[in-house]
Amino acid sequence: MKRLVTLFIWLPVILFASTTVSSGINTKDTRMLSQPALSANNIAFIYAEDLWIANSDGSYPRRLTIDEGIESYPVFSPDGKTIAFSAQYDGNTDVFLVPVEGGVPKRLTWHPGNDIVRGFSPDGANVLFASQRFVFSGAFLQFFLVPVTGGFPVQLSIPSGYTASYSPDGKSMAYTPVAPAYQQWKNYRGGRISKIWIYSFADHSVVKIPQPKEGCNDADPMWIEGKVYFISDRNGEFNLFSYDLSTSEIRELTSNKDFPILKATSGNGKIIFEQGGYLNIYNPASNSTGRLTIGIAADLLELRPRFVQGNSYIRSLDISPTGARVVFDYRGDIITLPAEKGDQRNLTLTPGNHEKYPSWSPDGKNIAYFSDASGEYELHIKSQDGKGESKIIKPTGSGFYAFPEWSPDSKKLCYVDNARNLYLLDTNTGLIKKIDSDALYSPGAFRKLYSDWSSDSKWILYTKVTETYFKVVYLYSVDQQKSFPVSDGLSDASDPAFDPKGEYLYFFASTDAGPVVNWFDLSNKDMSLTNSLYLVTLRKDIISPFAKESDEETVKTEKTEPEKPAEKKKKETKENTQAKAPEESEFIKIDTDGLRDRIIHIPVSAGNYSSLGVGETGEIFYIVRESDPSSKATLHKYNLKDRKDSEIMEADKYLI
Repeated sequence: MKRLVTLFIWLPVILFASTTVSSGINTKDTRMLSQPALSANNIAFIYAEDLWIANSDGSYPRRLTIDEGIESYPVFSPDGKTIAFSAQYDGNTDVFLVPVEGGVPKRLTWHPGNDIVRGFSPDGANVLFASQRFVFSGAFLQFFLVPVTGGFPVQLSIPSGYTASYSPDGKSMAYTPVAPAYQQWKNYRGGRISKIWIYSFADHSVVKIPQPKEGCNDADPMWIEGKVYFISDRNGEFNLFSYDLSTSEIRELTSNKDFPILKATSGNGKIIFEQGGYLNIYNPASNSTGRLTIGIAADLLELRPRFVQGNSYIRSLDISPTGARVVFDYRGDIITLPAEKGDQRNLTLTPGNHEKYPSWSPDGKNIAYFSDASGEYELHIKSQDGKGESKIIKPTGSGFYAFPEWSPDSKKLCYVDNARNLYLLDTNTGLIKKIDSDALYSPGAFRKLYSDWSSDSKWILYTKVTETYFKVVYLYSVDQQKSFPVSDGLSDASDPAFDPKGEYLYFFASTDAGPVVNWFDLSNKDMSLTNSLYLVTLRKDIISPFAKESDEETVKTEKTEPEKPAEKKKKETKENTQAKAPEESEFIKIDTDGLRDRIIHIPVSAGNYSSLGVGETGEIFYIVRESDPSSKATLHKYNLKDRKDSEIMEADKYLI
């Protein structure tokens, strides 16, 4: 057993972090331009988290800002000579001004909260921004004006707001009162649907832009003459709509079906919006839309080939069967490292591809991992010394895969996909069998349904999330292609593992997990669960290891006469004949009938346990954590023969 916390102190691994820029960026017609703004002569937008400007037709793009922070939400002043934007030059998100010709940005706000630019006042004397500086709940934002010459911000009389647009005369404002929920939940129709209200500064009255009975999300209001333009998902994807203030008529102006409009702003009587990664301009006068072609060729640091090193790039890993080397994916490459002597070995050398989740075969010959070298993730099996070509198997599943786990005979693999399915793969034939899938989703890209293989490679232990959100332990027979439940579903069971001799299996179970496992709401925030350690005898003839013991006196027997040579030879012949019979011990026998009736509690007090593992027969390892998340975790071992639990060392994770 090796402790992970001491495996890596410093890794002298140096990799090229990327390939050439031409592999992913179209420098003639560039995508991923976001948060656009429009004036009579220019457009502004965010690209690679920097502020850019171009001519109104998209030509001559040039970068106005470059720093380690993020620039966002550019807006042109009414005269088109200045751009207000939010930036993180000094670590915090504040309001800045910069001339369209470029130069040193001027900082206007200094509050430690985030200040998000929303526009200019109609006379151009003030910048409108949203902030939580006077909000103590964190539930909403408020609007403020700060003079372009500098000074103390003044709060508007609107109680809360997120995005806004002044009327041309400055007497009214169209705004959305709360931050939208649809950016997290597509087609959201709950209590936080995004609404547009038209507010009058004179009498503080509010008029809501009508919405369908079933609700919708209206956002990014833009006031142009007698209409308020906005984006809405009332008909499916987000498209551009208009609301006539005099007739209350709502019209759909675009009809995109593939990608939604993500952000729209107005300027010079027109509207610019981001859709499908490109920028488009809508002209209300002609009711026409045109896409801009903007080509950017810049020295983007994220795409520049460079050397990287450090432990922070290490992700999933595995240890070779003898512990001589360790394999891990290091920033998308598969690398092995010796325990003591030798050099690191890069098996893939593909900085342009993404390899992940390496797994070393028990016979020590191969390493399995997933790679997107073909454009889709496939399973690669490569010799552990890096020589020869990889064997490539196209997996069955939803497209993204994780946790390949070898069988002890190195002939099969288990893996999961991002749809919470568990599969069995025969590496010789390439045949794939779906074992099972979770009934409900749980957070995270993947869930490791697989738990353990039996020593004869005939049985698989796994857990399944049921409709109650409790996990149930299952045994899967490779020969019968059938699953058998072990736990009853009335507790949350996890981490099942076989004993090496095949007489027992162990697992955790919690009977107070009900209020805690529900991750979707806040009902579990002030609660914690405990789990206990259990054992299952796999055959009916196996006696419980916790059966009552009794000390008895040993009675000496009298010596008998030595066996005669003929009788001794006859007895040895019989024993040899029995020894040559087929070894049934090579295969584990499991009585699947009545498994639940043979569950036994291991006498260890309930606690916060995880990462159950088995060493030698009767040696059960697990991590113990206190209820305080910041407390240290310790590795414990329970010895079944001695019936004793002992603390081994501090550790967060371990591998056996």
